[in-house]
Amino acid sequence: MSTLSAETGPEDANNQSFWMTGNYHRTVKRTEDAFQACNDIVACFQERARVERQYAQQLSEWSTKWKPLVDASPLYGSLLRAWQCFLSSADRLSSLHSSICRALVSEDGDRMRTWQKETFRKKIFGGFKESQDFETGFSRAQKPWAKRLKKLEKAKSAFHKACRKEHMAREREAHAQGNPDIAIEKQRKIQEETELAHQETEKVRARYEKILEEVTRYAPRYMEEMESIFDQSQEEERKRISFLKQAFLSIHRHLDVTNNESVKAVYNELHNTLMSISEQEDLRWWKNTYGPGMPTDWPQFQEWTPDKKHKKGKKEVEQKAVVMERSVMIGGVRVRALYDYVGQETDELSFKAGKLPLFVFVYSYIMCLYDVRV
Repeated sequence: MSTLSAETGPEDANNQSFWMTGNYHRTVKRTEDAFQACNDIVACFQERARVERQYAQQLSEWSTKWKPLVDASPLYGSLLRAWQCFLSSADRLSSLHSSICRALVSEDGDRMRTWQKETFRKKIFGGFKESQDFETGFSRAQKPWAKRLKKLEKAKSAFHKACRKEHMAREREAHAQGNPDIAIEKQRKIQEETELAHQETEKVRARYEKILEEVTRYAPRYMEEMESIFDQSQEEERKRISFLKQAFLSIHRHLDVTNNESVKAVYNELHNTLMSISEQEDLRWWKNTYGPGMPTDWPQFQEWTPDKKHKKGKKEVEQKAVVMERSVMIGGVRVRALYDYVGQETDELSFKAGKLPLFVFVYSYIMCLYDVRV
């Protein structure tokens, strides 16, 4: 509700009154203002939706960038899991803010556009039918009143003019009285003019009072008709305010992450992960994985036992030959082994991956054939 400035005088306040001629236009214009406000609201929160989308993208980019670095960090155990939880939480929050963006645009924005289309009925040549209806109603109610006000203003001007004329006549009469330079005849004439001016004033006053009485008598009807149209506009405005309130509450629900169960779940899980950081557990893991807790074979006395020789069958030799053959390239070209090999018998050689020359394969293959023949 607008208020008048403290510096505004009573006359200015009266001129701005709703009841004065033409001042209902501000109420009529409220329809167009509401339509424009809806456009501004949609544009405002579409921009906020872009902010949410950009934030979601930045969260995802941040998580993607740091995930391999965190995984490869020297941290371990519960401390590493806590750091990784920050990144997984960011991924979940990124999805959440993306959903906020979609809700602001597709849900809140579309609802506003649909309501605008249904509520504001546009005219072919511009403007809105609601504004035209209110304009017609106010104009029709105010026309008789404006006519009476114009008549009253004319009577008031005539009365004030007569009053000024009488006042000047009385001043001349007062100046003439007792003035020896003014003849008695002229003084009498001045008195007559004063009397005529007074009579004219009383006549105009009576007419002014009569018209004012008519205006006063018509005022209740004028007020009733104007208030009837105004109440209709108020009802339309009430519906607009009610809808926008619900629209703002919907936007608030989408933006209020403090009451979002998904956000609460993300931060509760993160908090629980942080609280589960255990010095003792991490130190115990390190001790058993890289420290004194690692299993080992301590030196023990071992009896000597002779090696058991057994003849290799032809099938076994062929299988070994196939395995060796897969490790070299035949044709006199120097080749390398693909994996380490440790000789299992006294007649086999051991070699490392990448260092197997061709003659090793040939030698091993010949030895395999030799065993078969024996």
